[in-house]
Amino acid sequence: MASTRIKLCGFTRVEDIALAVAAGVDAIGLNFARGPRKISAEQGAVLARAIPPMVQAVALFVDAGEDEIRRVFALTRCTAVQLHGDEPPALAERLRRDMPVIKAARIADAADLARLRGYPADAFLLDAWVPGAHGGTGHAWDHGLLAGVDLGAPLILAGGLNPTTVAAAIARVQPFAVDAASGVESAPGLKDGALIRAFVAAVHSA
Repeated sequence: MASTRIKLCGFTRVEDIALAVAAGVDAIGLNFARGPRKISAEQGAVLARAIPPMVQAVALFVDAGEDEIRRVFALTRCTAVQLHGDEPPALAERLRRDMPVIKAARIADAADLARLRGYPADAFLLDAWVPGAHGGTGHAWDHGLLAGVDLGAPLILAGGLNPTTVAAAIARVQPFAVDAASGVESAPGLKDGALIRAFVAAVHSA
């Protein structure tokens, strides 16, 4: 079985990116949408320069227009886009011509998974459903909903993952990748080096 990839999201400081890269993280997420981890395109350009070529830089948006998404990509070294809102399939199709598209979805029941079938994405990031929330929620959810489910693209598991919970989640779901933000932070947007290293070690042990 291939090793589970590791994506950490919501970086706001160059030094935290350096910690994540040193720990062996595969992808770095930058939030251009909303919340305490939101950064500007100009900040993203600075942070993305700290991400080495073999680590993927992922730009996160919520219901942004195509022009805005492409503007950010023109200013940064991001190499994949993560869509967290109600972006129409046609937008995802156009973006996929130039970059990998990760479609994020908040899962409360089997119907939420069913709605993803056929959406044009290179991977699906599955998170917990929390009323009024967009982006990462930091909440765990029922991974049993994924039993026997094939969405036609690799799964990235998110929601309530931290050094204590991630190994069991991988054992149950066997996802292509896992994603965490608050689970490796000392405060929103401020990463904790010890937690990052523990998270990576837990993934590798699984």
